[in-house]
Amino acid sequence: MLTQKLAALEHEYEQVEAHLADPNIISDQGQYRRVARRHRELTPIVNLWREYCTLDTQARDARELLSDPEMRDLARADLDASEARMRAIDTELEVLLLPTDPHDPHDCIVEIRAGAGGDEAALFAADLLSMYERYAEGAGLKLAVLDANESDLGGLSKVTFEVTGDGAFRAFRFERGVHRVQRVPATETQGRIHTSTVTVAVLPQVEDAEVDLDLSEVRIDVFRSQGAGGQGVNTTDSAVRAVYRPGTPDEIVVVCQDGRSQIKNREKALVVLRARLAERERAVREAQERADRAAQVGSGDRSEKIRTYNYPQNRVTDHRLSGDVKNFPLETVVAGGLAPLIAALVNVEREALLQELTHAGA
Repeated sequence: MLTQKLAALEHEYEQVEAHLADPNIISDQGQYRRVARRHRELTPIVNLWREYCTLDTQARDARELLSDPEMRDLARADLDASEARMRAIDTELEVLLLPTDPHDPHDCIVEIRAGAGGDEAALFAADLLSMYERYAEGAGLKLAVLDANESDLGGLSKVTFEVTGDGAFRAFRFERGVHRVQRVPATETQGRIHTSTVTVAVLPQVEDAEVDLDLSEVRIDVFRSQGAGGQGVNTTDSAVRAVYRPGTPDEIVVVCQDGRSQIKNREKALVVLRARLAERERAVREAQERADRAAQVGSGDRSEKIRTYNYPQNRVTDHRLSGDVKNFPLETVVAGGLAPLIAALVNVEREALLQELTHAGA
């Protein structure tokens, strides 16, 4: 039991509660969101710690009564119950105090790109978008498409969307990587099974201060939105293209044409650009640390095959899991039922982190 650390977190919690009532913080929405997020993170830890302290006091009182013949049996029962719950709290706190991704509570940007497989890959990219829309809805999150490039058969060669809500990045971060589909494509006339791939990138949204973005290095272009079907397509030059360091090896191009307001599209484009810059920095750091992180669940590398959707066998296999737990019913998953799969990945990650901490403390 890390008594000093938990006592320090309780002190921080009390300070955070005071900040939540501070008019100056309430008037600053950005600062208020950060404080409220920290309050949500600390609440379960502090509640368990306070319960532990209460039980510890009860256990001491019960020990003192063990010498009283008339109270011995009752005191023993109380002591056993208190100690059992304290052991359970020890385990719960051990998990809650594990290192987490600092961006877990943040909103995120998700990019889906069709890979190998041509039109079939684009169709599967559209299927993944539909799956994520249902998953986000079930998780109480909001998903908004920012940009999409449709293929001739109604698939998506590329789509970028934003997911907002508490824990959006935490809910999607395990989706980073290559998703493989095995099925008979709609264009296949002889019933042969094809294998296609789609790449998914998940970028946490970052605060402006977290990324050093010099707007003088960004070229902003405006143009008329384009899309299939004609419905809902803007008829004004409200779409925005943000180009970071155009013409250099560092160039990044972001397009946002979802909103009908040029100003809002510009804001969203810069949000995506900051997220991509942060992702680029993260990739560099992870490349340097890859050997040290080999025991963790996945690296998030975009070349990593993380999951296979096998339609003939009605099965989804996540390759970061093992044994029977790695397979899930395909119909449930593609309908948005990702929660059990994500929970299994979280458990594996926690077990790996616990092993690392155990070995480090040995």
